[in-house]
Amino acid sequence: MHSPLPLFDTDALRTLETRGTAFLDGDAFALMARAGQAGWRSVLKHWPQAQRIAVACGPGNNGGDGYVLARHAQDSGRSVQVLRLQPPATPLAQRACDEYLAAGGQVAESIDALRDADLVVDALFGIGLSRAPDAEATMLIEAINAHPAPLLALDVPSGIDAVRGCALGAAIAADRTLQFIARHRGLRTGVAIDHAGELELATLELPAPLFDGIDAAALAYRHDALHGFFPLRPRDSHKGRNGHVLCVGGDAGSGGAVLLAADAALHCGAGLVSVATRMGHVPALLARRPEAMAHAVDHAEQLAPLLERADVIAIGPGLGQGEWGRMLFDAVLACDKPRVFDADALNLLARSSRRLTECDVLTPHPGEAGRLLGIATAGVQRDRFAASQALVERYGAQVVLKGAGSIVASPGAPPAVICAGNPGMAVGGMGDLLTGCIAAVLAQGFASRDAAIAGALLHASAGDAAARVDGERGLLPSDLLPWLRRLANPMRR
Repeated sequence: MHSPLPLFDTDALRTLETRGTAFLDGDAFALMARAGQAGWRSVLKHWPQAQRIAVACGPGNNGGDGYVLARHAQDSGRSVQVLRLQPPATPLAQRACDEYLAAGGQVAESIDALRDADLVVDALFGIGLSRAPDAEATMLIEAINAHPAPLLALDVPSGIDAVRGCALGAAIAADRTLQFIARHRGLRTGVAIDHAGELELATLELPAPLFDGIDAAALAYRHDALHGFFPLRPRDSHKGRNGHVLCVGGDAGSGGAVLLAADAALHCGAGLVSVATRMGHVPALLARRPEAMAHAVDHAEQLAPLLERADVIAIGPGLGQGEWGRMLFDAVLACDKPRVFDADALNLLARSSRRLTECDVLTPHPGEAGRLLGIATAGVQRDRFAASQALVERYGAQVVLKGAGSIVASPGAPPAVICAGNPGMAVGGMGDLLTGCIAAVLAQGFASRDAAIAGALLHASAGDAAARVDGERGLLPSDLLPWLRRLANPMRR
C-alpha cells in the first residue's frame, strides 16, 4: 500500500528551516545555497536547452534562492538576467545577490529583461506572503504570466497562499513548482492547483529526524494509494456481506440523478442496492439497471421498511426541496443508519439545526458548503481547509468538500486532500456518482473516514482513467462506471 504524502503548513516549514539551519552548524546561507542549487538542477532536468534565463527575484529569502540559481546559470555559460523591483532586504538575500554580481551577473529593473528569455524563474515571494502583491509587483506578475516561455516557481508560485491554497491577488501561473524541504498544504487544492503546475520536492538533503514531533497539516492521497483501500474479497463472499445501500431521491424530472447514484453503488461493490423514488421513474430505472431494486415511494410510511432493511442510506440526488423531498429527508434524518447526504439533502440540512454523527458523510460542493455555513461561496474557496473543518465542527460528520483537490475533513483527524480528478468532471451528475461510491464503500464495512477518502479517491481516479481515453471535455458520469469497477478491484495473484 502506498502511504499518503504528508503536507505541512507555514509554521511547520519555519520550524523545519530552523532545524535545517541548526543541522548545518547554524549556517543559514548554506541552506539557501542548497535551495538555489536544487532550483538549478530542476532547470537542467526539465529545460536543459534553455540558454536565456530570466530570474525574477524579490527582496526576501525567496529572492535569495533565485540569486543563487542565477549564479549557477551564469557559471554554466547561460545568458542570465535577474529582474527585480527592490534590492535585497535580508542579509542572506544580499549575500546571494553579491555573489551573483561577483560572478559577472546583471540586474535589471525593467520588464524588458524578460523579452528574449526562453525560461523564466519566479523567486519573488515565498511562503511568508500574507497580502496581495502591490501594483508594481502585480504588473510584473502579469507580464511573467503573459510571457510564452516556460515558468518555474521556487517553493511557492508568488501570490499564492501556501497554507490556504487561495490567490491573494495577482499570482504566478507556473508550469512547475519546486518545493523546498517539505510539501506545502495549500498547493494541492482550489485555485492553487492551476498556479502551481507540476509539483516537485527538493528535501535539500536534510535528514528525516528533523521532522520528529512535527505533525502533518494534511495528507495527500494520489492514485497509487487507491488499492491499499480495497483488499481482495474472501472466496466465500455473498451479497449479504457486502452491504445494502438504499438510494433516496429522484423527484419528478430528476430520476437520472438517483439512478446514477445507484449505478455507482453497484459498480463499487455494494451487495444490494435499492432505490426509493417517484413511481414515474421506476420503469425506466428497471429497464436501465435491473440489478437495482426500485420502489415507488409516495409517503414516509412506505419508506420506513426500506430504511429498516438497508445498511447505508444515500439521500439527495434529484430529491428536490418540495414537500415530497422534505418528507423523505425528515424520515432519513430520524434514521440511525450511516447516511451520505448530497445535493438537495444538503440544502434541506442547511435549514435544519440538526447535528449528525461521525458515521454520516456530507458531500457538498462549495456553493452547498456556503449555504451550510451561512457564508458566501467565495468565502469557502478562500480557505477550503477552514471551511471543511467548520462543517465538521457544526455537523459532527465526515465532510467531502468537492472541487479541485477535494478535501475530506473528519472529527479528530488531519484533513485528506484527494490529488486526483480533472476539469472534465465538472458536469451534472458527477456528484450523484460520488454519493453512490461513498455509500457503497460504507456498506462494505469501511470506517466512515476511510469510506469518504476511498470513495472520493476512487471516483476521482475513475474520472482520470476515463479522460485518458477520449479527453476531458464531454466526459459523462456514466463513462466512469466501468472504471469504478476496475479500479476497486486489486489484481489477484
